[in-house]
Amino acid sequence: MGSPWKGFVEFTLPASPPTAFVSADLSSTSPVGLSLSPYGRSMSFDPGMLHNNGHTAYANGTGPGLRETGVVEKLLTSYGFIQCSERQARLFFHCSQYNGNLQELKIGDDVEFEVSSDRRTGKPIAVKLLKIKPEVLPEERIQGQVGPDLHAYPFTVLHGYIHPVVSAIPVHLDGKSAPGQVPTGSVCYERNGEVFYLTYTPDDVEGNIHLDTGDKVSFYMDTNKHTGAVSARNIQLVKKKQMRCQGVVCATKEAFGFIERADVVKEIFFHYSEFKGDLEALQAGDDVEFTIKDRNGKEVATDVRLLPQGTVIFEDISIEQFEGTVVKVIPKVPTKNQNDPLPGRISARIGFTDKELPFGEKDTKSKVTLLEGDHIQFNISTDRRDKLERATNIDILPDTFSFTKETREMGVIAAIRDGFGFIKCVDRDARMFFHFSEVLEETQLHISDEVEFTVVPDMLSAQRNHAVRIKKLPKGTVSFHTQSEQRFVGVVEKDILGTTNKNASPTKNKEKECEEGVIAYEDCGVKLTVAYHTKDLEGGGQPQVGDKVEFSINEVKRTGQQSAVSIRVLNRNASNAKRLHGFVATLKDNFGFIETANHDQEIFFHYSEMCGDLENLELGDTVEYTLSKGKGNKVSAEKVTKVAAVNGIGDDVGVTVMMGKVIRPLRSVDPSQTEYQGLIEITEEGGTKGTNYPFGIMGMVNKADCLQKGELVKFQVCTVPQTGQKMACNVVPQRRAMVECVKDQFGFITYEVGESKKLFFHVKEVQDGLELQTGDEVEFSVVLNQRTGKCSACNVRRVSEGPKPVVTPRPDRLVNRLKSITLDDASAPRLVIVRQPRGPDNSKGFNVERKTRQPGVID
Repeated sequence: MGSPWKGFVEFTLPASPPTAFVSADLSSTSPVGLSLSPYGRSMSFDPGMLHNNGHTAYANGTGPGLRETGVVEKLLTSYGFIQCSERQARLFFHCSQYNGNLQELKIGDDVEFEVSSDRRTGKPIAVKLLKIKPEVLPEERIQGQVGPDLHAYPFTVLHGYIHPVVSAIPVHLDGKSAPGQVPTGSVCYERNGEVFYLTYTPDDVEGNIHLDTGDKVSFYMDTNKHTGAVSARNIQLVKKKQMRCQGVVCATKEAFGFIERADVVKEIFFHYSEFKGDLEALQAGDDVEFTIKDRNGKEVATDVRLLPQGTVIFEDISIEQFEGTVVKVIPKVPTKNQNDPLPGRISARIGFTDKELPFGEKDTKSKVTLLEGDHIQFNISTDRRDKLERATNIDILPDTFSFTKETREMGVIAAIRDGFGFIKCVDRDARMFFHFSEVLEETQLHISDEVEFTVVPDMLSAQRNHAVRIKKLPKGTVSFHTQSEQRFVGVVEKDILGTTNKNASPTKNKEKECEEGVIAYEDCGVKLTVAYHTKDLEGGGQPQVGDKVEFSINEVKRTGQQSAVSIRVLNRNASNAKRLHGFVATLKDNFGFIETANHDQEIFFHYSEMCGDLENLELGDTVEYTLSKGKGNKVSAEKVTKVAAVNGIGDDVGVTVMMGKVIRPLRSVDPSQTEYQGLIEITEEGGTKGTNYPFGIMGMVNKADCLQKGELVKFQVCTVPQTGQKMACNVVPQRRAMVECVKDQFGFITYEVGESKKLFFHVKEVQDGLELQTGDEVEFSVVLNQRTGKCSACNVRRVSEGPKPVVTPRPDRLVNRLKSITLDDASAPRLVIVRQPRGPDNSKGFNVERKTRQPGVID
């Protein structure tokens, strides 16, 4: 026949669907008497069987006496079915038509038959069946060139050679299968224009190697004596198929790069000329595929192409987490001979086996330093290429510090910068450097947070240390000193004297440093001394030499230095100079004045005589001091100490609130006057009208208020216990004025202070956050800036709003002028009409009636 011969082959692997169909076009070969078995057997034919000895059979137009070949596909007790080899047909046959021993006929046997028609149904059937005997295979090794793919190229024609093609055993079935089944693959080869498929099992492959589809092999042909099936045995790998490989770009240089391969643990070189894509978009970490070629004896990657991100997977990470112990840490500074990419080691019990797993720098969840003995939690990563297991996602467990032998220290965060900070240590003088990457549990640190940490030497500088493995502690955990529970009694041997710092000023926030005092005491019969500071005093009064005091002892953990704290005076030494009480009346740049306890005089003092923190000293504070005379017999205060507040005004305060006027301010407001006290005259009608009452700094409600002469005030009257003098107290000024103007952040009030007719105020001084307008009536206090000598308003409160500004109408002359302007007027301004007004309907007016739109309704 002139039609081409086509063979369709199917083989089945256990627990998997049919693998492939292969077709070939052999136009020069006659199909008569040939067969291609799916079980890999090469069939012979008998020319004498091509004729039916005079028997005539017709089916689907076939000629009389024409015999075909096929394979027994189904065989039952009295009938079966044949799959034709030369065409796509499945024919019924009755067992009575088989010429031979029916017991020897089996499913899969190759048979030759004629085609006839069923007399009852007219359908084609097979008659005169004859089993075909397999040919005797030569004992020779077949070898040749491997085709690239079983599906696309069933064989490759190279004259003079035999070309087998491997259909590989799937990897997941290699060496294992369902019970009673053996995994099989197939070898396809071509001889004399015919195509043959032979099956093989893993036992038929020499060297226990895995074969892939397309590998070039050589083998012997073997016939099963019981079934007659032909298979390949003693298979040897000749050459691996050149396949597309995958990997990840691990490095890029100026004109070339390197790819980490996904099939083996190895890197391969590639030149940018081999990259098929946008070279500018290529970067380290991209997934790629490529072909390996040999150039100058070295493997290189060619035809490099991008793959979707996440295509290449090197490892499988376990879902289960394990616990273990660090037995070897990664060196901070790599040594010259260190080539191991996974230098760390973790010991863990996995199942019932003790294992030691490696790990690298990228396997830790955080950058916190690991130490030997750390109790950690991790996952196991298995490399798909070489099955190497390693620990990854390593995280330090909270109880690790009970396993390690490290010394933990405590401190307080003293400073924080961009990415690093410093810790004030309890046991060290120097502040300790730390990096944010060393903070455990990813907590956010702030200044004054209490922390626990480990100190390790810096790898780059042996003389420097830094803090690692930092853990935040609850507030109140860290203490820099210890205080004795026992109370001691001693005598002041040396009192505290202030240093002569002429430039110290509370207004400039400069700290006042004081010398130490000394207390002598006995402990278990041993005479000892201990230092003390003003900040450690309790109650009012500065202890003097000879005073008997009670105290506790505080010891600094870092240095072991002791000092007396919680000091309380028990008995005063009678020989000491008398200590007086007073009240701070004025504070200048480096000196001030104290109002006496009788509120009738002021005493000068220099800041160098102040014992304690000047920053906390304010007007009206109660102080204790000693009087002394300096040059020119001028009286001044010495050893000034801030004490607990006492009642600044006298007893017997009257309940009546009176109205008055300041007829003389305090000397701090008017330094030209000789008297310290100010005077208030009663102005309200009554029997006491015109009576004058003195007042001091303690008689004012707002100690910073600067009362001017002539100002109206409200006040009460009290009696000074020491002298019986009647004085004004609880003095509150009654100031009201209008806001003259308000600018961006400040404004002015129409109020006369000294020579100025206006009083400055800042918007921050306005109470309730109101925005003042010109003309508003306000109440306020006046304060004096000691540095500049100028007054300003504070505590500004709006009493009433001023008149709202009225829009001024246009003058009649302007209105008349606009009305008289016409386009024809040569003297009028030139007007150019850019666009005539138009309505929505493109007319000069709105012809369409406008309606109120209802929400949700569409017209």
